[in-house]
Amino acid sequence: MIKKLVLCASLATLSIGAQAVDYFAIDQVRVNDGPFAHAQNKNLEYVMTMSPDRLLAPYLREASLTPKTASYGNWENTGLDGHIGGHYVTSLSLAYAATGRDDVKQRLQYVLDELERAQNANGNGYLGGVPDSDKLWQEIAKGDIRADLFALNGYWVPWYNLHKIFAGLRDAYLYTGSEQAKRMMIKWADWVDDLVADLSDAQIEQMLTTEYGGMNETFADVYEITGDKKYLTLAKQFSHKKILNPLEQKRDELTGLHANTQIPKIVGFERVAQESGNDSWHQAAEYFWETVVNERSVAIGGNSVREHFHDKDDFDPMIEEIEGPETCNTYNMLKLTKLLYGRDTSLDYVSYYERALYNHILSSQHPDTGGLVYFTPMRPNHYRKYSETHQGMWCCVGSGIENHFKYGEFIYAHEDDDLLVNLYIPSTLNWEDKGVVLTQSTQFPDRSTTRLTFEKAGDVTLKLRYPQWATANAEVTVNDKEIAVDASAGQYIELDRDWQKGDVVELKLPMKTHLEALPDGSDYYAVMYGPIVLSAKTSPFKDEVLNYYSDASRMGHIADGERCPIEQAPMLVAKDTNFADRITRVSDDELRFKASELIQPESYQNVELIPFFRVHESRYMLYWPYSTPENINALREKRAAEEAANLALEAVTVDKVAPGEQQPESDHFFKGSESEAGVNFGRHWRHAHDWFSYQMNDPDGQARILQITYFGGDVGRHFFIEFNGKTLAEVTLGGEHGAEFYTVEYPIPEQMLALGSEGKHELKFVAAENSVAGGIYGVRLLSEMPDSTD
Repeated sequence: MIKKLVLCASLATLSIGAQAVDYFAIDQVRVNDGPFAHAQNKNLEYVMTMSPDRLLAPYLREASLTPKTASYGNWENTGLDGHIGGHYVTSLSLAYAATGRDDVKQRLQYVLDELERAQNANGNGYLGGVPDSDKLWQEIAKGDIRADLFALNGYWVPWYNLHKIFAGLRDAYLYTGSEQAKRMMIKWADWVDDLVADLSDAQIEQMLTTEYGGMNETFADVYEITGDKKYLTLAKQFSHKKILNPLEQKRDELTGLHANTQIPKIVGFERVAQESGNDSWHQAAEYFWETVVNERSVAIGGNSVREHFHDKDDFDPMIEEIEGPETCNTYNMLKLTKLLYGRDTSLDYVSYYERALYNHILSSQHPDTGGLVYFTPMRPNHYRKYSETHQGMWCCVGSGIENHFKYGEFIYAHEDDDLLVNLYIPSTLNWEDKGVVLTQSTQFPDRSTTRLTFEKAGDVTLKLRYPQWATANAEVTVNDKEIAVDASAGQYIELDRDWQKGDVVELKLPMKTHLEALPDGSDYYAVMYGPIVLSAKTSPFKDEVLNYYSDASRMGHIADGERCPIEQAPMLVAKDTNFADRITRVSDDELRFKASELIQPESYQNVELIPFFRVHESRYMLYWPYSTPENINALREKRAAEEAANLALEAVTVDKVAPGEQQPESDHFFKGSESEAGVNFGRHWRHAHDWFSYQMNDPDGQARILQITYFGGDVGRHFFIEFNGKTLAEVTLGGEHGAEFYTVEYPIPEQMLALGSEGKHELKFVAAENSVAGGIYGVRLLSEMPDSTD
């Protein structure tokens, strides 16, 4: 049954059907002293430093109004114009709910007024910053749909972009009660309804080939808010059946897919299921969560390499590559987790939420500058880069400025009169309906004790989460009197009594170190203390100076500094893996550990292991190679041989593109006609029956050679490679290499290089008549031939 909208103080929350538990509104929970409060405050500084007029500029421009200033650069003026502005509306809405600050509410009101001015100028309900999009929407309305992985009719993920402002207006209503935002949201939703009115379900399905964010989720929310079934119909139409159908049948066909394109779709599947009562869609969402969390995620709770799901039986790319788990993925996985836990109070959901919150989300913010992280490499001895307020405008900045205002949303929940305590974070809950004010004080995770004090008491049953990571019996006292615990790890401890003002409940949860292997079982281990991933700062290169902050370039978020050879990384060495108890704590006040007896080489034996969320501006170890003493030399030699060719190639690489992978192609301004992409033997490819092109980067003028990777099974294809408008090579794939991948190097004449402009070169693959250009599995500009190639 659909429930009506429930207003809680200043925060409106959706009361979703089929719920087992209900959540408290963010303005009912205040996060107090501790790392999460610090992150929230730092995020507020960051957000309030951002220029609203620069973020608004794309919306005013597209409404034929004069912006008050130029828009931001980076992704904000290269095709994804306006996406951060949508996140900004959500961020301000969350910030006001989390803090109650008037200056935040005033900033939000200014932004909404300017957005409504743009919407009114458009005259049809449309609101967006997609550059020159009138032509696009006219084509879509007529059924002229040309969809690729990240380009719809040649525009960079326009629905993904527009979803951000759609969700922002929803959130301004839900979190602040703004009727203005609600009015704008409904007008915007009606514009979409009119736009696709003449499209068939098959045409919309074709359109959904291109990333579209969480459009289905937000339409389901609009249905909940309004009760108008046309929005539920739109939510179902904007649900990608190509992804849904295998999940309904419990088939994992995720390998090779762009991860964060899919996760918001699944969030939408679950919301549609909740609003429509479709249990099959709910089971599909559950299955997705289970396979991603249990088989495709690493210790910090993140997933994907170079933004894509890799083979779940082979985590080598996770260790080898520098583009590790993307913060946006975890942002969306937490959304999905919250929805699923709301229907089924399994503590598996809480365990994942806690792990991902501490180890990925909290760690993704620089504690001094508030800068935000895109990729978190798992590669030994690598590092991360942070955004600067007016520079990086990536997707993980947009989701990041939301993340650090949402810490209060999952600490507590309630089932009728039962008050569930799920996370041990310093906070104060004001449950007005029950007359309960509860303050939680804790120094978790440095200390494994939490104290809950009833500032106001009411008739409730207190249910304390007994985490699965607890290593011995939990201890509970009420007003210093020990209480028998009738529960096991993975359950709730129930305390049902006549609570009085001033009552104090104390919970002690013993923790110890343990190891967690990569999901594929290979010999790389994360060191954990309870739910906390421990990491070590490292300095493998003497006097190295790294730039930990991104510039404004399209790929500035990638930590592309020198890669340390994996065989030279510190290793955990012991006769077997039952050595976690030899990792010893060296401080009672905070989590600091030593593993001197286990780490080799000797130069690393004194490194300290500390929570990963405290590791910043440093190379680090997170996953440690493991070996027995007898095998260590052989293992190092094996890894050195495996890496030699790769490191040699990276050393002479000026720029590279992974064809068929979404972000690398968009960062190189992919264009094409009659072009397709896919995955073959775990490798992404692109080909075209007409042509496709990239803009290659050569800022220092070092490029001399073009290296292309082919697959020997693509027989009989005939095409031309053009470089800066001139034919570099005529290619016929003859099949002489068999069903193997291979590379070909093409020296680039100086006269062709000279045709480049401002460190950019145009690379184009053109099909011969009645043939195909490609498949192309890899593109690199090289400064010289490497010592060996693979």
